[in-house]
Amino acid sequence: MDTLLDRLKSEIGEANVLTGSAAAEQAFSPWTQLGTPLAIVRPGSTAQVAAVLRAAGDAGAAVVPWGGRTGLVDGARAEGAIALSLERMAAVESVDPGQSTMTVQAGCVLEAACRAAEDAGLFLPLDFGARGSATIGGAISTNAGGNRVLRYGMARDMVLGLEAVLADGTVLTTLNSLIKNNAGYDLKQLFIGSEGTLGVVTRAVLRLRPKPASQQTALLGVERFDALPRLLRRLEAELDGALSAFEVMWPQFYDLVTTPPAAGRPILPPVHGYYVLVETLGADPAADGARFEAALAGVLEDGLAADVVIAQSGAERARMWALRDDVAQTARNGPIQTFDVSLPIHEMEPYLTAVRAMLETGIPRATLTIFGHLGDGNLHLIVGNPDADHRETVEAIIYGPLAARHGSVSAEHGIGLQKRAWLGYSRSPEEIALMQLLKRAMDPRGTLNPGKVLPPGPKVAGAAP
Repeated sequence: MDTLLDRLKSEIGEANVLTGSAAAEQAFSPWTQLGTPLAIVRPGSTAQVAAVLRAAGDAGAAVVPWGGRTGLVDGARAEGAIALSLERMAAVESVDPGQSTMTVQAGCVLEAACRAAEDAGLFLPLDFGARGSATIGGAISTNAGGNRVLRYGMARDMVLGLEAVLADGTVLTTLNSLIKNNAGYDLKQLFIGSEGTLGVVTRAVLRLRPKPASQQTALLGVERFDALPRLLRRLEAELDGALSAFEVMWPQFYDLVTTPPAAGRPILPPVHGYYVLVETLGADPAADGARFEAALAGVLEDGLAADVVIAQSGAERARMWALRDDVAQTARNGPIQTFDVSLPIHEMEPYLTAVRAMLETGIPRATLTIFGHLGDGNLHLIVGNPDADHRETVEAIIYGPLAARHGSVSAEHGIGLQKRAWLGYSRSPEEIALMQLLKRAMDPRGTLNPGKVLPPGPKVAGAAP
């Protein structure tokens, strides 16, 4: 490997190839296991990314792309591999107000991209808790979701075009800025959500939206689960398409984020069955505010909600979102296992009833904390598991009932290493076989993020370990 490292240093500069203790210091994340990379390389351009992949391919070395390293499924684990960090490729290259697009490099932090759009009077809707560290490339490669999927869709829905480097160093530039372009295969879709296994995203063209002129936020207390889907559909209809978030916190989560050592305090009394954070984004502050208040008054009158607090200022809005975003409090039940599943809303309550019963029977000391983007069918389950020997049992309890309920083992966090063994619960053998065929065709030597997402396929001669 010394020859490979020497070549990498000559291609991208010695200061940008970290090994030994320098690499060990960088190979840390509170979110995921990164392992011990052979080296961390930090290319500064697409051409340098291509050079790294050619060098690694010639040497038979594995390459694991790194973004903000905030994933939760060990998809960036780079044990014994070259960790390809795009931190130096972090520029917002351009914002086009006329076309409502922006072109960014893959290492650009999501929060910086959102700020650049806002400075131009536009809006990048992608938003989630790790916005201050997650990168655009990472969000694209995992097809990240977040808080506004209900209205604007996943990361996939915001990508018009991208540039990616294939395993052999070929640069594929499809920086399309057109909303409608049906000229042949939509090749960008191969890289969105493939977790760096088919290519390394280096640049992207993102679709922007008009900057909202109004933002209305409220926290509702709801007593019964069967009221939640009716509340959701009622608000969608009465708010004229402006509903952008419908986040639900179960009581255990609400208790954690409103009691010390958490910074948050109860906004509604801790007496309700569910706590629903709703938000609208609109274009007419006066009319939007009146419509919002009227809709909430109606759901209170009809018994869909028992209590409501409407944010009257930016500070009050921030307090509400801070509760929903304070996921770190779930570690108080640690050690924890985090799960990210999706299923039809009408299946959620029976699913959770089954999960609770199996946990109580199989692991009596376990705790279950639930919250989620219920508007788009996404639940986050945090299991406090005092016995690490039960990890596989917990996984079976969470994932086992999903197939019969037409659910998915991954709503938005990807598969990585942690969920690879469970992929078959959400994808058919034919689908997995086609995924493996694509992987072999695009990366025959297994250079890119090997071992992630897909269960092992046929061995290919010369493949990276």
